[in-house]
Amino acid sequence: MHFLLHRTYLKEGTNGVLFYKGAFFGFIIELPWKENKRSFSCIPEGVYTLKPRFSEKFKHHLQLENVEGRSLILIHPANDAKKELRGCIAPISSLTGIGKGLTSTPLFQKIVSLCYQAFERKEKVILTIKS
Repeated sequence: MHFLLHRTYLKEGTNGVLFYKGAFFGFIIELPWKENKRSFSCIPEGVYTLKPRFSEKFKHHLQLENVEGRSLILIHPANDAKKELRGCIAPISSLTGIGKGLTSTPLFQKIVSLCYQAFERKEKVILTIKS
């Protein structure tokens, strides 16, 4: 299973478009690019393997593996990158501004559902990030 995230970098934040099977799937918000600075920057472009993760805060969600110089990079719900993210990735249903959007949870749940079904089938889940 493969997702493609196509980013647009802006001073105040990073907006992206998520594709699955070559089709538009939703939007993504992230922190601005700040040279991969932990807790202040989005992560570098690249190809990442997604793994299942569970926490009390986010319940079932996703974690990116092997992010250079970073750890615990998650995909979880958020509607304002600067207020709710520390380097993680948030899917949103509609963009409202730079690093901001609405209705994160429904799209997040769709992504998690697809990924967890793939994990059950023992499929590798890949996220490619590029600009």
